[in-house]
Amino acid sequence: MLTAQGGRVAESGLRDPARKRAHAVRIPAGETITIDGRLNEGLWRQAPILSDFEAREPIEFGTPSDSTHVSFLFDEKALYVGAHLWSHDPGSIPRGVTRHDGFANSEEFTVSLDSYHDRRTAYSFSVTAGGVRNDYYRPRDTQDFESWDYTFDPVWEAKVTFDSTGWWAEMRIPFSQLRFNTGSDQIWGLNVNRFRPQLNESDYWVVVPRNEATFISHWGTLEGIQGIQPSHRIELLPYVASNGTFTGAPFAANPFDHASQIDNRLGIDLKMGLGPNLTLNAAINPDFGQVEADPAEVNLTGFETFFEERRPFFTEGAQLLRGNVPNYFYSRRIGARPHGEPVADFTEIPQHTQIISAAKVTGRLASGLSIGLLTAVTAREFANAYDSLSKTIARSEAEPASAYGVLRLEQQFAGSNSTAGFSMAGVHRSFAPGSPVAAQLSRAALAGGLDWVLRFKQGEFEFGGNVGGSYVAGDTAAIHLLQEDQAHYFQRPDVHHVHVDPTRTELFGYKATVRLDKKGGQHWLGGVMFDAESPGFETNDMGRLQHSDDLDLIWNVAYRENVPGPLFRRFTLGVNGRTNWSFGGIRNESRFTLTNRALLRNFAFVSLDPWFSPRSLSSTLTRGGPLMGTGQAGGIDASFNSNFLRANEWHTRLSGSVDEFGGWRVAATVGASFRPSASLGVSIEPRYTRLLNSRQYLTVDASGVATFGRRYVFGFIHESILSTQFRVNYAFSPVLTLEAYAEPFAASGRYDRIGELESAGSRNLRTYGTDGTSITRAPGGYYLGSDARSHDTFLVPDDDFNTLSFRSNLVLRWEWNRGSSLFLVWQQNRSGFCSYLDLTPCSPGMVPGTSVRTASLSDALRAPGNNFLALKISYWLPVN
Repeated sequence: MLTAQGGRVAESGLRDPARKRAHAVRIPAGETITIDGRLNEGLWRQAPILSDFEAREPIEFGTPSDSTHVSFLFDEKALYVGAHLWSHDPGSIPRGVTRHDGFANSEEFTVSLDSYHDRRTAYSFSVTAGGVRNDYYRPRDTQDFESWDYTFDPVWEAKVTFDSTGWWAEMRIPFSQLRFNTGSDQIWGLNVNRFRPQLNESDYWVVVPRNEATFISHWGTLEGIQGIQPSHRIELLPYVASNGTFTGAPFAANPFDHASQIDNRLGIDLKMGLGPNLTLNAAINPDFGQVEADPAEVNLTGFETFFEERRPFFTEGAQLLRGNVPNYFYSRRIGARPHGEPVADFTEIPQHTQIISAAKVTGRLASGLSIGLLTAVTAREFANAYDSLSKTIARSEAEPASAYGVLRLEQQFAGSNSTAGFSMAGVHRSFAPGSPVAAQLSRAALAGGLDWVLRFKQGEFEFGGNVGGSYVAGDTAAIHLLQEDQAHYFQRPDVHHVHVDPTRTELFGYKATVRLDKKGGQHWLGGVMFDAESPGFETNDMGRLQHSDDLDLIWNVAYRENVPGPLFRRFTLGVNGRTNWSFGGIRNESRFTLTNRALLRNFAFVSLDPWFSPRSLSSTLTRGGPLMGTGQAGGIDASFNSNFLRANEWHTRLSGSVDEFGGWRVAATVGASFRPSASLGVSIEPRYTRLLNSRQYLTVDASGVATFGRRYVFGFIHESILSTQFRVNYAFSPVLTLEAYAEPFAASGRYDRIGELESAGSRNLRTYGTDGTSITRAPGGYYLGSDARSHDTFLVPDDDFNTLSFRSNLVLRWEWNRGSSLFLVWQQNRSGFCSYLDLTPCSPGMVPGTSVRTASLSDALRAPGNNFLALKISYWLPVN
């Protein structure tokens, strides 16, 4: 083979001010390349070789331990990549096998293509020594690997072979799977990486220093590709699926509690090129039966938990829809569980709203304009309610038919990585006449705005921000409910800048953010941001928002050292702070943290973050009531990770905190992963939390004197939470894998020292049993309280509880043909709940409020539940 190195073309902005250049050679008509990992065709000997690699780890710009040779060929349909990865000890090369996009601590070869040549975005294609293909999209010019989008899922080929000199890799990347601009001569950004975990080494064709804020803009170029055109491809992915749900312990009195239920479904996904730069993805009756379930949790905060999106249609290309203001669009709103829930002895409500169809258009024009557009239509869903006395079933609307839309536009400025963007997301619901959910949900909602990121000195400094607004319309009952929900609390009695208007049919709000960051440089980093969300700002119909009426000041300063020393390979020391006010000028929260991060000489990672929060006033603790004082609190968070490049690794996270009222919290997570063989991966992660929350909200009662005629009741709650996540993955081959996930979960809560807010704005509780009050247990899961001062009696719920959960997933995945897959899925969901208020009898041995123990996890395995079996077959059909 030839041994010529890649050439260089002059261009500023690099450590060496010459940008590297690679060349691809056209395959003559009538000749072909067989993808077998052998590189035995004579054409490979005619292609120039890239061999001038440098190490980024363990020593920046160091000499690699072994040579790497890479060549490029192309024809009218695809780019071909051939690599010879030399090794002085081929037997030591790790060759772990996983499913597609898995990580097995294998040696890995990666080619990254900036096919738009915008020096901002790129596609990466990897193959491991075990023959596993990985691919991902880099949406931003940053070194932050957490921004990589692994939902990019092209159809391409790669094979590897071994000999006494090392290993060989061969790739075929169809041009139909890439997006690029029209032009007779293509010039693409290029970088190549060889990752060698057994040596703690990472070699690059273009090494970008760690002190740089940007990454893609430093790469070299791939030239010589001529006479190709972006594909106007059409790809169909029809599927057929059948699933059955089997109830472990059906309740005979419940007419909706079926022992088994079988469903069959048909659907189709479409991918089609729209011109040279845009792609249309459409789905009719999409299926997500193979998606892993959400983890179990106990949420006593009153605020919604936002879980990660896992459905493939919505995860792929999500970066182009989300933009720089993530609370405008939260894709899990589409197809969520219906909102309406009738009051009855027994009810039947769908677990998900059916998505009838969905489509999205994504891409980037030659002008530098990125486009993301999504639409979806969901079906009208109904709930059934059974009355035991009359033995009748009533049917009512639980979710209206709805149409969703999202638009994201982002323009890159010529000659820089600065951008300006526009985002908008909206939903329109069509309620049936007399629908009960019309009083719960808005009829229409729209939110969006402008954003910008201006970069200076090659991204070392950034000035960014956004301005936007929201509009919600609906019945007076729905807008009244919205004004009083946890995101707004307009009914707060001691604030004057907001109030509830029961006649309103619309709600408006705005948000604005400005920030200035120093993101690059040798040592000093930092930034400051001011963010405002008005009291009427509302995005929970299509986005996510915990609370509006916020003014936030956030800042950070950090010192880093990237030059290895006697103790650390690199470290960062910093301090950051956050202060939050309401629009009424009340300081709701302040928190200050010292951040300490270090990578040790043995590539283990440690962090230690002490923090402190001074006294403040909370506008949310009373959940719509008056302000309540919070006490001083402090704590420390720490973590340790062994060298994650090793086949066997472990990690731990520890945290502890105390407050001035006697509350405390300790939490520990210890995880480990093992690879007993190249094909088998095992991981376990137990988590344990014990806490005493000194201000847990319990209830509000329509009596009282000191707090605007209502009692806001709190208690000290002793919580214990124990869970363990198990994962076992076995790869018969890179295209045939078996994956198992299981999480037993147990939690408990026990209240004591119950009392009421002493006065508006106070941080003290008037504990029942003192100061002329008494509290005694009453039947039906309540306490009876009395107050001699006001001569009132009132009920307080006894909310002690125990809960069990066991969620598991077993998935056999077979890519039986290119782009075509078969899924065989078994899911199990067991649960149990025990409290004095709940009408369901507790399981034997469960007593509300009893602290969980190790045996509680085995109790979760015996809890009643459902089994779900599914078979799904899809077939990738490239029409042209």
